[in-house]
Amino acid sequence: MVTGAVIMASAPNPTLLIVGRVFVGLGVGMASMTAPLYISEASPARVRGALVSTNGFLITGGQFLSYLINLAFTKAPGTWRWMLGIAGVPALLQFVLMLLLPESPRWLYRKGREEEAETIMRKIYPAHEVDGEIRALKGSVEAEIEEEGSSEKINFMKLLKTKTVRRGLIAGVGLQVFQQFVGINTVMYYSPTIVQLAGFASNQTALALSLVTSGLNAMGSIVSIYFIDRTGRKKLLIISLCGVVLSLGVLSAVFHETASHSPSVSRQETAHFAQYTCPDYRSASTSWDCMKCLKASSPDCAFCASAADKLFPGACLISNKTVKGVCHGEGRMWYERGCPSRYGWLALIGLALYIIFFSPGMGTVPWIVNSEIYPLRFRGVCGGIAATANWISNLIVAQSFLSLTQAIGTSYTFMIFGFISVAALFFVLIFVPETKGLPIEEVEKMLEQKNLRFKFWTKRPDQMKKNSDV
Repeated sequence: MVTGAVIMASAPNPTLLIVGRVFVGLGVGMASMTAPLYISEASPARVRGALVSTNGFLITGGQFLSYLINLAFTKAPGTWRWMLGIAGVPALLQFVLMLLLPESPRWLYRKGREEEAETIMRKIYPAHEVDGEIRALKGSVEAEIEEEGSSEKINFMKLLKTKTVRRGLIAGVGLQVFQQFVGINTVMYYSPTIVQLAGFASNQTALALSLVTSGLNAMGSIVSIYFIDRTGRKKLLIISLCGVVLSLGVLSAVFHETASHSPSVSRQETAHFAQYTCPDYRSASTSWDCMKCLKASSPDCAFCASAADKLFPGACLISNKTVKGVCHGEGRMWYERGCPSRYGWLALIGLALYIIFFSPGMGTVPWIVNSEIYPLRFRGVCGGIAATANWISNLIVAQSFLSLTQAIGTSYTFMIFGFISVAALFFVLIFVPETKGLPIEEVEKMLEQKNLRFKFWTKRPDQMKKNSDV
């Protein structure tokens, strides 16, 4: 990440900028996979979820700080170089501090360094628990090594044929895919755009409100730290997804009303700016409203609101900096992405609710589940598969969001995310087990015995032995 940040900050051309982005992407990808695994292996079971959630909080808190830092650099010379280069500072600090961390006790046991592993575990666990934990860990690792010695080389088909791994992958990969497909990173990446689509024309207002979304995301991670080992993973996911479905329904309804009641385009108002009139509107035989104006593309057009009231009929004009300046010069609002609306504040509420519900559950739990649901031997491979699924899903959703809003409208785009969230809710009910408070060794046994059924409140670990395969 340090190398990538330096390359991006000093890049003389787009090619080197992309090279730097590749280095940073590799670093982020490895960190997103290994950090939760390390935390889960080096944590007592009773606080494992909270500690992995802390990792999520630090990520979202870092995103919030990055927004603030970027705003601070907006007026500095060489703005974008500072924004990209500053990313190397926390990466360098992280590198130095990680040299002080102990190795994972499970990894040390697998490498035959038992004394080191026991020393670390005596620092992690209370005195009355440590001997039992050491015996459990030693037995688990020895069993895995024995299985590894008597089995074939790991390959994807073998993973799928192993029941515990297959069920773990279904739950882990499914959660990572749904985490992205319910639309979170469209909200985080495009929150200024979404705010403008809701009818807030000012770029400064949109950027300020995007800070609110990143701040709420960080606060939600704090909520997760408190509840994850009290409420449980599955319950938190279900509550989170119910709230996400509700929030997306609100957003879809608000944007539908915004599009249906956008101000009309007045020929009288437009004639006031005769030389800047949108060519498509000039040749149109039917009446236009603001939404129709913004869809014009030869050239792009924008809506200059009425000076009396932004909800009154306005003008449809060519979209460029000159015309924008003329519109602002008369004390009018200029709309390029969204239209003036009396419902814009409801969109902000829907956006805030979405983040508040998403962050404590779907924001952190998928990473927690993936850090504890796989057998040790397959954990690196399966964790890598799940992380890759997450980033590929992120790419698909981020690249398609703006195209979807242009093709079918913002309202129907959020409706699609809502339907996907409903599917995610059923997926969690059926396929995701509750791992709260279970030692990692017990999770594998639970997957072997787990009975797939609709369950909100899960059985206690001592009852799981009664389950039979379906």
